[in-house]
Amino acid sequence: MREQDFQSMVDQIHHYVTENLPLSTMSDEELDAEIQRIVNERCSKAGFVSMEERVLICEQVFSAIRGFGILDLIMRDDKITEVMINGPKDIFIEKNGRLERLDQEFESERRLEDVIQKIVGLAGREVNQANPIVDTRLPDGSRVNVVLPPVSMKGATVTIRKFSKTPMTVEQLLKYGSITPEVAGVLEVLVKAKYNIFICGGTGSGKTTFLNAVSNFIPHDERVITIEDSAELQIVGIDNLVSLETRNANASGSGQITIRDLIKSSLRMRPERIVVGEVRGGEALDMLQAMNTGHDGSLSTGHANSTKDMLSRLETMVLQGAAGLPLEAIRQQIASAVDIIIHLSRLRDKTRKTMEITEVCGYENGEIILNPLYVFEEDENSTLTKVSGQLKRTKNRLQNDMKLKMMGYYDEI
Repeated sequence: MREQDFQSMVDQIHHYVTENLPLSTMSDEELDAEIQRIVNERCSKAGFVSMEERVLICEQVFSAIRGFGILDLIMRDDKITEVMINGPKDIFIEKNGRLERLDQEFESERRLEDVIQKIVGLAGREVNQANPIVDTRLPDGSRVNVVLPPVSMKGATVTIRKFSKTPMTVEQLLKYGSITPEVAGVLEVLVKAKYNIFICGGTGSGKTTFLNAVSNFIPHDERVITIEDSAELQIVGIDNLVSLETRNANASGSGQITIRDLIKSSLRMRPERIVVGEVRGGEALDMLQAMNTGHDGSLSTGHANSTKDMLSRLETMVLQGAAGLPLEAIRQQIASAVDIIIHLSRLRDKTRKTMEITEVCGYENGEIILNPLYVFEEDENSTLTKVSGQLKRTKNRLQNDMKLKMMGYYDEI
């Protein structure tokens, strides 16, 4: 069947079903069975239509009524990692690391907004004229950002970061060349020794993916609290795991639960580690205080262009939460709380690499002292190269420090 004829039949059956069936009283199973009956009847009259085409017609009609329309077909493609909808007529995807525009489009702005309301409603959130921006997720965990008109000038805008069906592992990072076996060993030691690790990078650099991978090093008998705007971490193998998610304010402006609220609440939940998906503002102060009050081994991510820039960003974020705090006190807090900063980047060839691993050694003469351990060198090998490879900072964790010394990661203690 020609593509034009195929789409015409989908549209005709969709129109017939919505106009003639009591959709509000039908279950999904009843609707699906009725659509199959109508499709088989129409296809028999139209001549030869293969079984594959009949199944596809049924799926598209059902999806347009009870699902997410053309979005369902896009989300089934495992090679697509990101979906960008700029109004009903402009749909772009990232596939195999490259952006491309799709031929498909939504029937109307109203249809796109119906799909948005379904997505947002499934996660128990709201998006409307009074609250036109929302972060949410799909049932499979994919991260979704929605911006409605008039904030979005071209119509409703939806950006979806697809959720990987298989959690990222260190073995996969090694396969992709993001880290080396030596670095993987160092990271395992640092996580198990409860070093506070901060992962930074630009948008799409793989921060959450990397955080998922290194979280696999957390011992399975520990109690871990994860805190996110939209739950997308895939920490596996931890039995005592609590996942917390923020909540937007309702239509009357009440009921909001922020990252700061969740961090404060998590401190009363007897955590051994706190994992914050991403810090963007004043919650950085609460995160640092948690790291400084006996919750070693905490992990988090943030946006920055280098490990040094991440320190500046942390200073700015802390000031958002405590404007009157002296800069010297903030830097001392950061130097005391954060042990390791890992910087990730997306290179020109669309690959994601670990660019730098730096130790935060302490605070002296108004500056935070850094000790670069590994840096990425874009030579014929294009890999992480050891700079010092030796940790300089002695922490007040004798058992962990002795373990690190025995493994050769300290010159002396």
